[in-house]
Amino acid sequence: MSEQSERTDWLARLDAVEARLVGLAERDLHGLTSPDAPTGEQWEAGQVWAHLAEFGDYWLDELDTVLAADHVVAFGRVKTDAARVAAIERDRTVPTDALVVRARTSIARLRARLETLADSDWRKVGRHCTLGDMNIDAQLQHFHVGHYEEHADQLEGLA
Repeated sequence: MSEQSERTDWLARLDAVEARLVGLAERDLHGLTSPDAPTGEQWEAGQVWAHLAEFGDYWLDELDTVLAADHVVAFGRVKTDAARVAAIERDRTVPTDALVVRARTSIARLRARLETLADSDWRKVGRHCTLGDMNIDAQLQHFHVGHYEEHADQLEGLA
């Protein structure tokens, strides 16, 4: 697949998940998410929205670290990261509309970054502390677009 085709696919998926999130923000969501496979953890809607508002900028900064390097560079965090956990706990009661604005701002930043990636950028690799070496497609799936999609799925399960 060409880099242009990859970019187009990622942008289409990003647009689709953003539209899903906007629609979900208008719905009344109750209960707990299905258990997270590795941990068994379940979240209420406020925790999911808080995470959606928190992770976009974090992972975009990490992507920029990988893109700026001319070699395989370490990046990322794990689910137990103290700042991640604190942000979710702190913001779980913030009104959904405010969290959606933050998430959409991060999505816009990611969209802009994807639109400007050079062909050579798509071949960059970063080394995650637990997942190992990841190319840009793997990072977009695991930490960016795919991550938004996972959490949209969780919220749909609460609708």
